[in-house]
Amino acid sequence: MPSAKPLVAVVGRPNVGKSTFFNKIAGRRIAIVEDIPGVTRDRIYADTEWTGRKFTLIDTGGIDPRSEDVLLSQMRRQAEIAMETADVICFFTDARDGLTPDDEEVAALLRRTHKPVILVVNKLDYAGLNDTLYEFYALGLGDPIGISSANMLGLGDLLDEIVKKLPPKQEGEDDEGHVIQLAVVGRPNVGKSSLVNRLLGQERTMVSDIPGTTRDAVDTRFTGPDGTEYNIIDTAGIRRKRAIEDESLERYSVLRSIAAIRRCDVALLLVDAQEGVTEQDARIAGMIHEEGRAAVVIVNKWDALDKETGTLEKFRKQVIEDLKFMDYAPVLFISALTAQRCHTVLPQVNAVYEQFSRRVGTGALNDVLGDAQMALQPPVMGGRKLKIYYGTQAVSCPPTFTLFVNDEELMHFSYERYLENRIRQAFGFEGTPIRFNLREKKKEDVQK
Repeated sequence: MPSAKPLVAVVGRPNVGKSTFFNKIAGRRIAIVEDIPGVTRDRIYADTEWTGRKFTLIDTGGIDPRSEDVLLSQMRRQAEIAMETADVICFFTDARDGLTPDDEEVAALLRRTHKPVILVVNKLDYAGLNDTLYEFYALGLGDPIGISSANMLGLGDLLDEIVKKLPPKQEGEDDEGHVIQLAVVGRPNVGKSSLVNRLLGQERTMVSDIPGTTRDAVDTRFTGPDGTEYNIIDTAGIRRKRAIEDESLERYSVLRSIAAIRRCDVALLLVDAQEGVTEQDARIAGMIHEEGRAAVVIVNKWDALDKETGTLEKFRKQVIEDLKFMDYAPVLFISALTAQRCHTVLPQVNAVYEQFSRRVGTGALNDVLGDAQMALQPPVMGGRKLKIYYGTQAVSCPPTFTLFVNDEELMHFSYERYLENRIRQAFGFEGTPIRFNLREKKKEDVQK
């Protein structure tokens, strides 16, 4: 199994530019950046490379040592977890603010970790601020490195210092097999972060009864019990458009959740057992289907429901009816709070991913297509009958089949759905959408 990349945590008090630096190094806007303290709440991961050495960067929420606010306290805990797991810690401070009492308290916390610490003075945006570097020697953390994340000044020197302090490279560290990208999506407060923490077996993301606690799409790489590698993405709850029109920050979070769906292999759609499938749940399911991602529907909070004989199967049928355009998706019933049936989630993900990435032989596919046309004749329009000469699987993820036909216009959506069902009966493909591409071909060209 490949060795894990070393971890580099970016920590500091709120609003010192940690996420700006993180995004510059990651090469894309992963962490939300706003001039509002506390925007980054969870730990956010990104793989990067400098001078041939690969490592994983962790962005964290700001550490406010004195705050008793519940969310800020949880943010502090997330930063502490990042420091506990990191191989190197980058301690960010703000040149404009100078050395503050909060910086001194964070420095004291870092000294207790006994980890390599790099002191970073950020926001040295113009020469007049350079003298403020000397104030930070008082922290006793060695020579500070001055940078401007926003203007990309001094980043190379900082990265050089990070690489110097990384532990020696381990055998297999650079070996990369496929990592299943797993997005956890749903409405706010349906238990997404609780499920993520349950799957990881640790307090990975903040859990609160306050809707909107998770704002970023948070990535975490982990290894399942069977050795399968995953990258799990905990996303912000997707609310109705009219509920977020006046909140630009949350609107950006929703866009990030949609982007998480686009980059995942398998989406776990969480539904609240106490509410059933809502209109918004169906919309989110529609996003997953349209993006061609594999899916597992997870009915959470099953422990909170009064049940009698047959309740589960009745509920399952209702879920399938409400999401009939995605009736290929398996439905699981769990409680992230009590861990009820949570052990079934990853095996189901593995099974669905296997179908999502599956390929079938051209000969076997054409046998199924031939039998399907014999059992139900293709549609006739304007005196012309659809002819399917042959088919082949073009790609997987999702399984996509190219059908060579005499006239694309003759293919009715109902017959396409019929062919999809026949292919599913023959080959499975549970949990994954199936796509068709039609290509016109004259009969004489096929015979050649």
